[in-house]
Amino acid sequence: MARPVGNTRLKSARVAAGYASQQALADALGVGVRQVRRWESDNPPWPQAEIQQALTRTLGQDMTALGFTLSGHSPDPVRRTLVSGAIAATGLAAVPMQAAATLQPASVAIDFETVTCSHRRLYWSVAPATLHPSAVAHATLGCALLPETAGQTRRAVAAALAETWMLAGRIEFFDLREPDRASGTWLRALQAAGEADDQLLGAATLAHTAFIPGWAGDRDAAVERMVAARTYARRGPASAAFLAWLDAVEAECETRCGNTRTALHLIGHGQDVLAAGGEHEDPEWLDWFSPVRLAAFKGNTQLKAGHLPQARTTLLGVLEDLSVTEDKQRTVVLGDLAAVEAAAGRPDEACRYAIQALDQLGATWYAMGMDRVREVRRALLPHQHEQCVRDLDERLYGWSTTVSALAR
Repeated sequence: MARPVGNTRLKSARVAAGYASQQALADALGVGVRQVRRWESDNPPWPQAEIQQALTRTLGQDMTALGFTLSGHSPDPVRRTLVSGAIAATGLAAVPMQAAATLQPASVAIDFETVTCSHRRLYWSVAPATLHPSAVAHATLGCALLPETAGQTRRAVAAALAETWMLAGRIEFFDLREPDRASGTWLRALQAAGEADDQLLGAATLAHTAFIPGWAGDRDAAVERMVAARTYARRGPASAAFLAWLDAVEAECETRCGNTRTALHLIGHGQDVLAAGGEHEDPEWLDWFSPVRLAAFKGNTQLKAGHLPQARTTLLGVLEDLSVTEDKQRTVVLGDLAAVEAAAGRPDEACRYAIQALDQLGATWYAMGMDRVREVRRALLPHQHEQCVRDLDERLYGWSTTVSALAR
């Protein structure tokens, strides 16, 4: 006599959605594990209306696809219409109502996340114009996968997708100097973070969007976005480093808007937060920030505030503490040191640092670093007939540097 196999449709959908055990699904739905056990039996009872909605929303299937029938028969058309309407009302209409076997397995989230992590690491060494198309293609794949997943698998794919869009936006804004394009990309990142219900990814994305009005001098818009970012971060859990990074972002915006005193106060608060530490771990994707990066923000703000001796001391400390992998940040710090010396009336030293920055840019391109060098050259206009400045021009307007700058 054949052994009963139970409701394999529901079990398959549960596993595909990332719920490895009946207890895991029960916890997600807020029901007892005995209830899930009954649903996965040979004759699963028809759940109550509110549980039907929770099941279809969590597993991405309608009730028939999940193996449920009324007294051994499919639900009547009226009831099926009501169930389908409930699914659409919860926003699940984007998930195809197909047989459970068509859902992607839970392993798809791990595979997708692996590529996202690889792109995160490659950002620090691969040319931005080379990495960007790959990141966008990966995001496109994530958008295609998302409707084919449900439950925990869907949230994991959405979180990796949000990070990928955030990285693509970072390349567009910081490396390719395309703020309008970055704005649209970061909006996609925020939408994906919402799909994942990941508050920290939402906070990080919103903070990135604050750079756009901040760099344009629109303080009100920048502050508004930072308020939103901090609101998301409070839902956390946010680590000390993440909270300090929010201070650094807001400080950068305030500096760009001419409010250096406010910016220095924010940086001081960020340093205090880092010193105090916290119980929560940093998210893996927060690889663009560290205490030395916060010090780099501080050095730039001290420069803009006219505190030249302090800026020189801070930036020299940063240059010494940067790891060998932080080539992009090194070009920015060298540019800021050059700006300090130019403002101090020391053109020889300014040109020396600027040429070091150009050497680094020749190996690792970074638009922000080149911007710093160009700002220094403009500051050196009163000294442009001196030999050190002419030597800088020879490097700044050489064939390789000029072509690279225009190509990027």
